[in-house]
Order: sequence, then structure tokens, then C-alpha cells
Amino acid sequence: MASSYSYPELFLAGFIFILPFLYEKSNVFRYYLKFFLYYAYVLITCTVLLPVVLVYPRDVTNLIVASRFCRYASHIVGIEWELRGMEHWNNDECYIVISNHQSSLDILGMFEMWPVMKRCTVVAKRPLMFTGAFGFGAWLSGLVFIDRLKTDRARKLMKEATERVIKQKTKLWIFPEGARYNKGSIQSFKKGAFYLAIDAQIPIMPVVFSQYYFLDSETKTFEPGKVVITTLPPISTKGMTRNDLDALSEMARQQMLDVFHEASKDLVMQIKIAV
Repeated sequence: MASSYSYPELFLAGFIFILPFLYEKSNVFRYYLKFFLYYAYVLITCTVLLPVVLVYPRDVTNLIVASRFCRYASHIVGIEWELRGMEHWNNDECYIVISNHQSSLDILGMFEMWPVMKRCTVVAKRPLMFTGAFGFGAWLSGLVFIDRLKTDRARKLMKEATERVIKQKTKLWIFPEGARYNKGSIQSFKKGAFYLAIDAQIPIMPVVFSQYYFLDSETKTFEPGKVVITTLPPISTKGMTRNDLDALSEMARQQMLDVFHEASKDLVMQIKIAV
């Protein structure tokens, strides 16, 4: 008697059958599956929320709404976040926020923080604006997209963003390393964020993500893990000039490095105790 199942159906059934085995035994499969689920969930959520954020276009408070739904992606990929130093956020003040940048997963930690940060937008690379519903939703939520190759245009956009920060009492989040780095340290900072802070006399707010010990792009490892996000006290720029730029940049980086190593060490100790 002829089989009632087609080859595509049999292939799909076989694939579903071996999924648990692949997830359990293959680091590479688990790595790509988790990132696929993360991106897919955020993209679908952004698509559903587009009609909501269209009501208030270019309003940074749209990010608070988005964070309430997108934050559940952390549960899907198995990341736990611990927030420290949130008492330093003052919603009546404007800040230039700087943080280390280890992975696209950083945005999940930011989703945890937005309900407390309130009015905070982010400087992002221009190509992200063309990532479908996510990019359009991010633009509608007030993100500042810059093309680093067009430096004059980028400086103009950053200056305009800083003026809005002052006028609207918001925060501008910048990744001063300029690129992702998950190698157990924090790279040297580019100076753009510090130029803006000094010129506008706005405090610098350092934020530190502990090391992503559970993630390795080279070995394609993505295990469950925990991240500590620490907000440090704001650094005043009152009275500073561009002559203080290098000292300000290095002081902020050193403070962040100390907290990065301390928080990462605490997590290692917690893991050893748990084991």
C-alpha cells in the first residue's frame, strides 16, 4: 500500500524528531538556534507593535512600551539579568550614557532597564535602520542612526541629538568602543561621546555589562547565563573643556574596567558555589 505521507512531510517529521538531540549535543546548532529565536521574537514583536508606536512617531517613550514585550526574549535564550546602581538614574536629568558593547544581546539588558531609564534613546549604526520592522520601529522610537563613514554628517546628527537631549531632558546611550568586544576586557574609547558631554556640559553616566562568559562566537557557544548590569554614579563635566577630554575618557574607562572585572568575578564565584 502506498504511503500517505509525502517526502517533505517525512523530512519535516524527521527534523522535528532530532531537534532535541541536536540542541542537547551540538554547540553550533544551539548557538544559531538561540540567535534565530531571539531575532525572530524581537522582529515579530516589533511588527505587532508598529501600529502603537506610529501614534507617537520619533518619541523615545515608545522604547518603554517595546521593552515590556521584547524583554521576554531573554527567557527564550536563557539569560538572567541583575540590575545594580539603578538608584543613580534621575529622570529629571539628562545624561550621555556610555557602556561597553559585547554582543547584540546587549539590547536585551537595555530592555530590562528602560522602565527605569524612561526617556533614553540610543546611537546605532545606520544599516540597522534597514532591518525591516525592527529598524522602522527603532526609528519611530527616536533612535539616532549614523553612518560612521560620513563623519561630517554623523557629527551633525550627534549634535542635533544632544540638543534634543537637553531640551527634552532625555538620555543618549552611546557605545564608545565603537565595535562589539567580548574578550574579557573593555577596549579603548572613541572620543565622540566625551566631546558631546563636555561641549554640552552634560554628565557622563557609565553603565557596565559583566562579561558574557556563556557566549563565544569563535567556538559557537551560547549557554544559559547571568549578566550583571551596573550603573555607576554620573560623572560631572561642569567646567571641563576639550583639554580635559583624554583624562575624562580614561577616568570613565578605568572606573568601568574595575566594575567589569569585579562583577564578572562575582558571577564566577556564584557559579562555583552553585555547582
